[in-house]
Amino acid sequence: MAMRSPLPVRDGVGATRLRVPAEGPWPTVGAYMVERFFHLDPERLLGRFDRGEIVTFDGTPLSRDTPLGVHDFVWYYREPPVEKEIPFEVEILHQDADLVVVDKPHFLPTTPGGKYLQNSALVRLRNALDNPDLTPIHRLDRATAGLLMFSTRPVTRGAYQLLFERREVAKVYEAVSLLPEGWDPSSPALGGRPFPLVHRNHIEKLRGNVRVHVDPTREPNAETLIELLGSDDRVLHTLLRPHTGRMHQLRVHLAELGAGILHDGFYPDLLPEAPDDIARPLQLLARELRFTDPLTGAPRAFVTRRTLQDAPRSGSARSGVSGA
Repeated sequence: MAMRSPLPVRDGVGATRLRVPAEGPWPTVGAYMVERFFHLDPERLLGRFDRGEIVTFDGTPLSRDTPLGVHDFVWYYREPPVEKEIPFEVEILHQDADLVVVDKPHFLPTTPGGKYLQNSALVRLRNALDNPDLTPIHRLDRATAGLLMFSTRPVTRGAYQLLFERREVAKVYEAVSLLPEGWDPSSPALGGRPFPLVHRNHIEKLRGNVRVHVDPTREPNAETLIELLGSDDRVLHTLLRPHTGRMHQLRVHLAELGAGILHDGFYPDLLPEAPDDIARPLQLLARELRFTDPLTGAPRAFVTRRTLQDAPRSGSARSGVSGA
């Protein structure tokens, strides 16, 4: 069972929990945190103890002299970074007592992290809806746009989370890639296989790596059905139905087939880190979510209102699906 924070959500952001070692070369919790967060000014950090801003499980403030080994965890609010505003809005498509479904723009992270706090879908929505209990049921990469679903209250959250754990949510994505080498519109294929095709491999996330690792020696744990939506003389437009939800799965699968997604700085090649270029968003879109509501038994279907800017000029047929 998850540990409940003794501190309430503040400005849409929850408190951070830090595990403190039971023993070590540090005489106090404060000394440990000074070394743990070596990039921060030590006196500024210790001053947070003096102001009662670092607390234990029951909300009791710790002092800078609290000895190591007394508490397993401490909680505190992260000091907000100086954030560059992300100039795109989250659009709410559906809202009821249990669910909020939104269209997330490119470049906006799902949850706070790193240099993004207020500029995350979660924090923006918590503030806009005045609901500190709002929690994402699944996640999208910061670079990916489209449908994102949130739980509004803890009492029904688990039922919706189980849908994703049991793979009972049908997810559909769109992607635009540069035309792969040797593309023949009269006989469309990827990796020598005609459409529709299923691609499988073994994907794992290795600590310290920004990209995932593909291990060809292990049994596949990632699977995607890939269908053709259209093409022109520039690009290929595909429909993606992931059976699994591994990190970067769709980006990796298309890259392996020679059709890396347009403006992807990770696959097939890792490009040097650079500021966001809002004119060149990753051409990947979470298009549809379908499932049977675990509370009512009714079918639910949601469809993005967004499109991919680099889709073929002639247009591609979209299935006639309406939101619910």
